[in-house]
Amino acid sequence: MTATDARRRGLRRLAVAGAGASVALAFAPFGFWPLAILGPALLIALWDGATPREAAALGFCFNAGTFAAGTWWLYISIHIFGAAPVWIAFFLMLGLVALMGLYHAALGYCVARWLPARGAWRWLVGIPAAWLLIEWLRGWFLSGFSWLSLGYSQTDTWLAHLAPVGGVYLVSAVLLVSAGALVMLVRAGGARARGIAIAALATPWLLALALDHEWTRPSGPPVRVAVLQGAIPQDIKWLEANRETTLALYAKLTREALGEQLIVMPESALPDLANNLAPFLGGLYSEASARGSALVLGLVRASDDGERYFNSVAALGDEGVFWYDKYHLVPFAEFFPVPKFVRRWLRLMSLPYSDFTRGLPVQPPLKAAGLSLAAGICYEDAYGSTLARSLANADSLVNVTNDAWFSHSPARYQHFQIARMRAIEAGRFLVRAANDGVSAVIGPRGEVLAQAPEYTPAVLRATITPRTGLPPYARVGNWGIVMLAAVALAAAAIRKKRSRT
Repeated sequence: MTATDARRRGLRRLAVAGAGASVALAFAPFGFWPLAILGPALLIALWDGATPREAAALGFCFNAGTFAAGTWWLYISIHIFGAAPVWIAFFLMLGLVALMGLYHAALGYCVARWLPARGAWRWLVGIPAAWLLIEWLRGWFLSGFSWLSLGYSQTDTWLAHLAPVGGVYLVSAVLLVSAGALVMLVRAGGARARGIAIAALATPWLLALALDHEWTRPSGPPVRVAVLQGAIPQDIKWLEANRETTLALYAKLTREALGEQLIVMPESALPDLANNLAPFLGGLYSEASARGSALVLGLVRASDDGERYFNSVAALGDEGVFWYDKYHLVPFAEFFPVPKFVRRWLRLMSLPYSDFTRGLPVQPPLKAAGLSLAAGICYEDAYGSTLARSLANADSLVNVTNDAWFSHSPARYQHFQIARMRAIEAGRFLVRAANDGVSAVIGPRGEVLAQAPEYTPAVLRATITPRTGLPPYARVGNWGIVMLAAVALAAAAIRKKRSRT
């Protein structure tokens, strides 16, 4: 390879890394959603004519760029609040970026190796299908990390109307077909090819507009809700010296909200094990019950033998006491998939090393204030198919979270956008309580009905209505779009094989 060729290759990789980084701007809080089409279009174009090795390198650079720009805030949680040494924080952050890059390296290799070299079968069928399958795979493999899935960028466009039909991955699929259509519009010759590309660009938007439909219906009277936001700084949240101050603050906020039918507090709102807070919780429940209020709050609790710990949500109301235990635990934060000798090292370094116990994959909804609440804790709202399994028995959604781990970074807004997508897929109201924001009440179309000011203690009030009915996505989950993508990818690969023959 000549020096000129090496320079051109380096510029291509730099350009594709920049395109990948620009995709992070498609998501909240920036909202430049067309970049979710333009960024992938550039990568698809640069894959044309690339060898499998070069296509893999370009795919790696693209996705590494996306996640370096889109998840840099992990450094804040690991080093600043997690107290891990700088080198560990960088190692874990860059490790995630590299892992995400490897997904697209595999994608690039497959595109160059097994898909047609040109044409609609490559740009409109094969590449979108393969990309979608990779996006779906990283959403569950090795516990999953579906953050920055392309479809989340469309919560405020017509394409969001597709989410109740096929979930966020159907929205991603449309964006990828649109990206391929742009490439086809530029590179394919002939009026017929250009006509196909224009149709592929326009049809999904027209279809999404036609699907502006209510898939669920009210099933009961409106319920008044209050969300309590304590805004306890993360660096003092679990200090023993601040325990009584935090309890007093939440008691005060609760008394301000008494009379609302449902009062919701954030993840691990009270800084102690629920086992040690029985007198405080009993007093709080007595006051709430006397005023006709039910409580839903995030708590950390221990099993009766003290051997296991759960990140949980409790519902306290006239219907009784109900618990939900978090199922999707966060690696290296809530569980540590490492050998015992590494755990001993973590202990010596004064780093967290203990595991939470995983809850059951499907748990009954929480009963409170006449509602049946499908609950999720923090990052669990990124698993749409898991939530879909609970919707047959749930008429509303509740998510308790603590995004204070990421300070003032874009993480909280990306996470809030994910929560909005879950409400759209389910066709139900979602009550979201966060430690210092974004606390909000979201409507069944993803609209923000009420939002608390961030970084300050607040009581947010709104009204929600229980809803019944199952959108198509709630019935089939991700399997419909995944099977369609698998068939499309196989058809494109067969097309190349036949063309060779």
